Order: sequence, then structure tokens, then C-alpha cells
Amino acid sequence: MLFRHLLHVVGAVIAGIGIAMTSPAIVSALYGEWNDAGLILASAGVTVTVGFGLWKVFDRPGELSVREGFAAVGLSWIAMVVVGTLPYLLTGSITGLADVVFESASGFTTTGASIVADPAALSHGILFWRSLTQWIGGMGIIVLSIAILPLLGMGAVQLARAESPGPTPDRLTPRFRETAKRLWLVYLALTVAEAGLLAVGEMTWFEAVNHAFTTMSTGGFSTNAGSMGAYSAYIQWVVIVFMLLAGASFALHYKALREPSVHFRSAEFRLYLGIIGLAGAAFAAVNWGASAHDSIRDGLFTSLTLVTTTGYGTSDFAAWAPALQVGIVGLMFVGGMAGSTSGSVKVYRLQVLSGASRVDVRRLIHPRGVFVTRVGRRAVPEAIVEAVQTFFLLYMFAFMTGTFLLAMIEWFTGGHLDMVATVSAVASALGNVGPGLGEVGPASNYLGVSGAGKVLLSSLMIVGRLEILPILILFNRELWRR
Repeated sequence: MLFRHLLHVVGAVIAGIGIAMTSPAIVSALYGEWNDAGLILASAGVTVTVGFGLWKVFDRPGELSVREGFAAVGLSWIAMVVVGTLPYLLTGSITGLADVVFESASGFTTTGASIVADPAALSHGILFWRSLTQWIGGMGIIVLSIAILPLLGMGAVQLARAESPGPTPDRLTPRFRETAKRLWLVYLALTVAEAGLLAVGEMTWFEAVNHAFTTMSTGGFSTNAGSMGAYSAYIQWVVIVFMLLAGASFALHYKALREPSVHFRSAEFRLYLGIIGLAGAAFAAVNWGASAHDSIRDGLFTSLTLVTTTGYGTSDFAAWAPALQVGIVGLMFVGGMAGSTSGSVKVYRLQVLSGASRVDVRRLIHPRGVFVTRVGRRAVPEAIVEAVQTFFLLYMFAFMTGTFLLAMIEWFTGGHLDMVATVSAVASALGNVGPGLGEVGPASNYLGVSGAGKVLLSSLMIVGRLEILPILILFNRELWRR
């Protein structure tokens, strides 16, 4: 019965992906790429048929339990990645099973790592599909389904809790479906605004829409090999502003429509700005050049692209001084605010961990004292403190295990990744950042990673995007017991 319920949810999600897949087919047709248009449309037809069939055949769940919600989200995201490979495979844009899985996983998880050396060589429809997968994955297909489709029964809160990037989904209204609608409206409005501002510059409308998709999702896919370094200072400043917004809580943005000062009353937002500012200042100071404006812009851009896990590039930070590269890897473990489209650990969790550490030290000094972990002026319930500590422990375990496995895979397969590239690749995949250092840096790509290594990194992308638990629970025997 559980498996039937899970397949019902997975079917609804797959059908939604199939419907979305028709839009790149239309884009290809508009640019006269008739062969790709037909093949992408065929991909959409197969996906919709499979998804609708699963949704129709298997039972509709009633109230999903927490564990069922987590399992449904985990299976849905794996299914999304699988069906997302079809446009690449059928059009021949990317060949090789490991490569298409890697590109699809990188898209939906908004990682932005790529095996494509020159995106401009791809058709308009495939470029649009790459960007669209990131935009869909940014806010989450499950949340979108809850917002517009009454298909998922009464388990909306459990599904959203499993998928939302952060400790807990922030409700704006008593009903989560209304909250999901409002979050998606903010997401859509900011995407449209950015596309308009980018089109005012030298970008075509096609480039502007694609980069708006991949900025607001903090994904980082670009339509050209030079990423943001290929565009003017104006374009880069627009992207800086919208990366900053995408890395902040969308619930906070919605509240700011009525209370513009709400951002600066948030301790998490103030720390988020502080981390970006300090890192940007350090990058600018160490790489100071003839132009102060260029140095400040490059430093701030790099800081934002790492903290928000967007993964764009204006310079090859893999060639910077070793001390800065250590800082770059460190920023991959930060992430944006809870409730944003960013990946990695999140600023809120770092605040909780820091506060809990201070409390533990004070308890050593005053054994009989009663202390409470706080973020800003708000007390954090002990249950959330324990959940954050557990998450961080699992996150670091996944990072260390992933690093060991990738190093072993590359050694056995005769790969060329050194330890710096291996460590940064795993940190980047798990944190959904995109580029790493060395051979997987901003000036390169992941094409040289072995097939098994790409599959491992793809798995880490999904684990990181879903924040470990929805995938981990799939391997728990208790889930499958009656």
C-alpha cells in the first residue's frame, strides 16, 4: 500500500515535468530547430504518458505521514533526474549515460556543474531546458504542485517539509497551499523583473530569460562558455543584486511587501549580509587591480556566487592564492538563508550551531545554570537545536565519505583529479555550488571526471538539495515495513 501511494505522488511529479518539457520544444520551433523540437516533444510525450499512467493507476494517498512524505520527495527527485535526461539523449546533445545523468541532476538540484564545454553549441531548445530544470528545481516541483494542482492529497505539509531548503518551511498563511502560491508568485515576479533588466543591457531576450531562470534558482547554468565574465559591468551588477535576493528567504521578501524594514530585523539576514561583505572585501583586497570598481565588483560577485551557491563566474578563482582557495572551499559550506533557493548548510543552521556551542561552554563554567540557545533575540527550541546538530553531523559525514569514494574511484579508473579538485568537487556537489577548484574550476568543467565519479557526484547533488533525510529514509527498513 505504501509503495502504491508513493508511486501516485511520483507519477504526478513526472507528469508535471513532462508538461514543462513542452516549452523547450516550442522554443526550438520558434528558432527553426525542427528536428530538436520534434524530439523534445517526443520526450515530453513519453514523460507525460508514464507520469499520468502512474498517477492514474496507483492509489491516491490520504494523509501522508512524515516518513511517507520524505520518501515520496526522495523518489520524486530521483525520477525527475531520470526523465530529465530524455531531451539530451533523444536530441543527441549529450551522449553517455553518466554524462546525461550528471547534467540532469546538476540542473534540477541547481548545482550548475556541467560537462558541456561550450553551451553555445547546443540548440536553443536544449539551452532553455537546462535553464528551466534549474528554475523548476529552485523553488521545487513538489511545492509548485501543491500550489497549483490538487493532486497530492492531504500530505502537502509533509512533502513541503521534506523538500524545502532549510530547517522548517516558513508558513505565510494557515494553509500551506496558499503559502506555496505566494512564494511562487514572489519567485516568478523576481524572475520577470531580472529578465527585463538584463534585456535592457546587451543580452538578447533569450539570454535574459535563461540567466534570470538560473540566477533566481541559484543554479548558475549559462548560455555561453564565459559565464558572467562574457558580459558587461551593468549585467554583472544586475546579477549581483538578484543573487543577493535569491539567497535570502522568499518568505521574508513577501513580508517585506508590507513591512520594508523586515529584512534588517532578521538576525539571519544581517549575518548573511555580513558574511558576503567580509568575503567580498577580502577577495577584492587580495586581488586589487588597476580599477577599484572592477576589483570591488569581482570580489563581491565571487563572494555572492559562492555563498548563495549560484556558481556563476567572472574570474577563475581556482588560480587565486592558496589561502583564498581555502576560504573559497569554506564558503561552499555556508549557503544562503533558510527558505531561499540556495544549497549547502544555511546561515540559520550556522547560527544555531554557534549559539549551541556557546551554551555548552557556559554550562561547563556554570554547571547549575539554565541557558537557552538563541538566534538574535529568539530562543531556539531544543528539538531544533538537536535536529540542526544531527543534520550537520550527517552533512560532514556525507562530505568525508564522498571525498574518500571519489578519490578511490579516480584512482582505480586512472583519473586525473588531484586532492584539491577532489575535495572541492565533493563540497561543491553536496552544497549545490557548481564549480570547484583545479581541474573542475570555473575555467574548466566536469567532463574529465570518470563515469563512476560523475554518478557519485550526481548522487551527492540530490542528497545535498534534499538535505540528506529524504534520501536517507529510503534506505531505512522500517519505512517499508507494514
